[in-house]
Amino acid sequence: MANCFEESPLFELLSLEAGASVPPPQPPRPTPHYWGHRDRLRKRFLEGGADPLPDYELLELVLFRAIARRDVKPLAKELLGRFGSFGEVMNAPRDRLLEVEGVTEAVVTEFRVVQAAALRTAQGEVKKRPIFAAMSTVLDYLRSAMAFEDREQFRILFLDRRNKLIADEVQSRGTIDHTSVYTREVVKRALELSASAVILAHNHPSGDPTPSRADIEMTKEIAEVGSKLGVTVHDHIILGRDGHLSLKSVGAF
Repeated sequence: MANCFEESPLFELLSLEAGASVPPPQPPRPTPHYWGHRDRLRKRFLEGGADPLPDYELLELVLFRAIARRDVKPLAKELLGRFGSFGEVMNAPRDRLLEVEGVTEAVVTEFRVVQAAALRTAQGEVKKRPIFAAMSTVLDYLRSAMAFEDREQFRILFLDRRNKLIADEVQSRGTIDHTSVYTREVVKRALELSASAVILAHNHPSGDPTPSRADIEMTKEIAEVGSKLGVTVHDHIILGRDGHLSLKSVGAF
């Protein structure tokens, strides 16, 4: 059993007075090399914005908040190597993210916060103006919201007579290559919201936005039923990781 007296400050003082040898002072621990890197990266971001930064450095900035005591550059590069791009990392499924060594629930939470903030900002921009005056913003928003989903999702933008956004709703979620869409439910919801027009959108998790025959037939049916009740289908946009396709622009309905 240890002698408590020998571990006390008084014992150390008496030992010094008795001439006992004193261990040499320990040198200060070196500052981790990544501390300076973090400071420099933050400064570059604050002074120059995100545009000059490659994806892995922007990802590092997000990881800094979740991982305080580690060089996160290798993890950022590993995540990009596995998922592809910054956007794909932010939108990757939780379970797949946690398969990567070093990714914790705190990291996943930070990614979800970034994702939600980007969507909320884009949605706010979409609401400011008539849809067709901000179509590039609408496409950016839909891409952020849907393009990286690993299951099909069918979304509807409901518009008023001025083509301003009334509501943005996910009508259904499905499997990797199918989601059920019911014409009656689409038109019914438009009438409930007093919408005079809609833009339909869904994603292809395969990455290829080419429409299927079922996509085209479903769009024609919604457009036909909607027109009889005063609801116009302006477009149906299909999104994939490799881009998007407008059924209206290719004359599909």
